Amino acid sequence: METFDDFLETIDQPDHREKLKTVIDHILIDYPELTLEIKWNQPMLLLKENGTFILAFSKAKPHFAIAPEKYTRDYFDADIQKTGYQATKMFIKIKWTETVDYDLIYKMIDKNIKDKKDYTKFWRE
Repeated sequence: METFDDFLETIDQPDHREKLKTVIDHILIDYPELTLEIKWNQPMLLLKENGTFILAFSKAKPHFAIAPEKYTRDYFDADIQKTGYQATKMFIKIKWTETVDYDLIYKMIDKNIKDKKDYTKFWRE
């Protein structure tokens, strides 16, 4: 898998494909300092300046998931709980039928950009 379109083609339902595409398109418009790359067969948003990881996406039949790194996920745990999204140690699962809370996603992106703007590694240590 080399491109975002390749990834989208792995999502069976056209409306699910469109929903995830819309989410990522919104983020890329609002955050021109980020770039989208496919790594480990999933779309990842990286900071253009230094290539550090900001946010990843994955998909499953009942949901798509975002992964901001465990530190950031834990930092926003109370906000995640308020949304009603199901969360694991590493992922926030957004059912295809749920409304996307862009404010929460943007807070996580802002936190990671602020924390990692001068970072030299891909992952947080």
